Amino acid sequence: MTLFVPSNERDLRLDLFRGVANWAIFFGHIPGTALAWLTSRNYGFSDGADLFVFISGYTATLVFGRMMVQRGFLIGATRLLRRVWQLYVAHVLLFIFYLTSVHYLAHRFDIPHLMDQFNVAHLMEFPVETLTQGLLLKFKPLNLDVLPLYIVLMGAFPPVLWLMLRHRNWALAGSVLLYFAARFLHWNLPSYPSGDWFFNPFTWQLLFVLGAWLAAGGARTVRPIVTALTPLVLSVAFLLFALVATLATLIPEIDSPIVSQLTQAFRPNDKTNLAPYRILHLLALALLAVRFIPFDWSGLGWPIFRPLIKCGQQSLEVFCVGVFLSFVAHFVLDATSNAFYVQVLVGAAGLSIMTGVAYYRSWSKKIDKYAFTAPQTQVPPAAAAPSPVTMAAESMKKTKESKC
Repeated sequence: MTLFVPSNERDLRLDLFRGVANWAIFFGHIPGTALAWLTSRNYGFSDGADLFVFISGYTATLVFGRMMVQRGFLIGATRLLRRVWQLYVAHVLLFIFYLTSVHYLAHRFDIPHLMDQFNVAHLMEFPVETLTQGLLLKFKPLNLDVLPLYIVLMGAFPPVLWLMLRHRNWALAGSVLLYFAARFLHWNLPSYPSGDWFFNPFTWQLLFVLGAWLAAGGARTVRPIVTALTPLVLSVAFLLFALVATLATLIPEIDSPIVSQLTQAFRPNDKTNLAPYRILHLLALALLAVRFIPFDWSGLGWPIFRPLIKCGQQSLEVFCVGVFLSFVAHFVLDATSNAFYVQVLVGAAGLSIMTGVAYYRSWSKKIDKYAFTAPQTQVPPAAAAPSPVTMAAESMKKTKESKC
C-alpha cells in the first residue's frame, strides 16, 4: 500500500483566502452595520466560517499528513494533538478576556443589554457553573462558536488523517455518511444552559474533510472537472442564483412572488446543520478561484494582497484578535454613533490592528527561529591561569635578571 505524501510547497492562495475568511468573520460579527456588506454572506449561501473550516482541513492535512508519513502515526498524531491544546488555550484566553470585557463595559457604561446580546447574562446568576461549562466548550458567548468547532474537528482528526493518507475516498465516504446521518437523525452536541451547538460538528466536519481530501490527492482527481467548460457554466449559474436568493431576503424590492417561490427551499439559510447548498456554493467559489488564480499567479506578490496573506499565515492569532475586536467595535458604535463614517473608522482600525498583530507574530517567530538555529560563534577557550608556583618562579627569575 502506497501512502500519499502531501506536498511541502507553500500555496499562497491558501494564506490569501484564509486571510479573507478572517477579515470576513470580523466584519460579519459586527451586527447592523454596512461592514457586513463587505462579506460574502450577503451575496451567497456560504460565508467566512465555511471558508475558514474548509481551508483548515486542507492545511491540517498538508502539515500533519506529511509529518505522519515521514515520522509515523504516533509522532504525527501527538503533534496534531499539541496543536489542539494550543487552540484550546487560545480559546480559554479569548473566552476569559471576552467575558470580562463584556461584563465590565456593560456595567461601567450602563449598557445592560450587552449582557443579553452577547449571551453573558447567565454568568451573573451562576458564575462558577457558567465558567466550568465554558471550559468544557458547552457555554459559548455570542461569536465564540467557530474556535470550539475547530478544536473538536482537529481533536478527532488523527484517525481520519491516518485513513485519508491510505484510502482518501473511504474517509470521504465515511464523512458524507456521518453528515447525512446527523442531519436526518438530528445529532448535535448539547450547549449550556440549553440548546445545541450553533455549528453542528457532526455536519460541519464534512467541509473540513473535503478540504483534507483535496490536500491528500483529491485535487488531482478533480482537475479535469475544474478545467472543463460545463462545470464552470454550472458553477457560475448557481452562484448567480445564490446571489439573487440571498439578496431577496435582504432587499424587499427584489423579493417578488416568483423569486420567493423559487428560493423558498433556501429560506432560512441553514447554517447550524450546514445545508447542502452551502457546500455547493463554497465548492463553486473554489472552482472559480482555482481555475482563474493559478498556483504561480503573479498577483500573489502584489502589495495590496500582502496584509491578507500575512493575516492568513498567522491565522489563529488574527482570528482571536478579530473576534475580540468585533465586540469592541460593536461597543464603540453602540456607545457613540452608528453613523457610516464611524463604521468605516472602526472597521479600518480593526483591520489595522489585526494586520499589525499578524506582522508582529511573523517577525517574532522569525526572531525565535533565528535564536535557536543561528550558528554559535566559536570562542577560543581562555588561557589557563598560571599557578602560584609558576608565578613565584617567574618573579624570582625577573629579580635575578634585574640584579645582573
